[in-house]
Amino acid sequence: MGLDLPFDAPYVGRLYRPPSEADSLILQASIGCSWNKCVYCDMYRDKTFRVRPLTETLAHIAGAARAAAPAVRKVFVADGDALVLDLDYWIEVLDACRRSFPNLRRVSCYAWAQNVLAKTPNELAELRAHGLTLVYIGPESGDDRTLKRLGKGATFEDHVRASAMLHTADIAQSVIFLLGAGGTERSHEHARASAALATAMDPTFVSALTLTIVPGTPIARASDKGSFELPDVMTMLGELRSFVADAAPTDAVFRCNHASNYLPLEGRLPRDRDKIVRVLDAALSGRIALRPEWMRGL
Repeated sequence: MGLDLPFDAPYVGRLYRPPSEADSLILQASIGCSWNKCVYCDMYRDKTFRVRPLTETLAHIAGAARAAAPAVRKVFVADGDALVLDLDYWIEVLDACRRSFPNLRRVSCYAWAQNVLAKTPNELAELRAHGLTLVYIGPESGDDRTLKRLGKGATFEDHVRASAMLHTADIAQSVIFLLGAGGTERSHEHARASAALATAMDPTFVSALTLTIVPGTPIARASDKGSFELPDVMTMLGELRSFVADAAPTDAVFRCNHASNYLPLEGRLPRDRDKIVRVLDAALSGRIALRPEWMRGL
């Protein structure tokens, strides 16, 4: 849940945050996801999207400040795509965080590419000026056919345009790709196009997770019917090898250490490309043991 605070935080339902926000204050300014149509995701299917009243969000900030103001160094604004919040709402929240937490270093949120594109360049610049410094975007794939099948509601080009707007506003990006998302049918195209998108978006951070088919999701129903087949483990490791070999951001922190992954990896791209590829080759040849299924998770 993030930073543990000795007061009753007003959280609704299950909370999700990136692994790098484990020690952050989770500020649930919105409930659910405004899009909520990605076929593989069950994170917000039990929620109807709504914006929390600003008074409640500011009260949460005030409560956290009373309980542990010096301990709050990072704030993650939830839920699924909090960038959808109006500019005025965001500024109130960002200014309250800056006033309330003297050691605050970072405010971040999840974002959907279309949320970014719906903001003007001036609005994004305003968000940065008031303290929004990082957004997490999950294209999951760079292959347009895969993106459509996943229900992402955004194309390769949409992500490139959104990323360019964030670069102009000096808001850092953490971009997430999903091994196996193309199925067996488009495994090769998914890997190559994802590397191309990572290059074009040129983020500060880039991560690879592994698709897990969650019961009850549309992709699970497709899998049951035989219209989607998840690649086997070695094929997904091959996707990762192709991605690492081809992706050429300027200088990105690369992580593949999520609980879903069979082979935890980290480094920088392109600096550590050759070293990471050697490790992947060793795993593909059976010389490195993979994480067993019982140790994997969401």
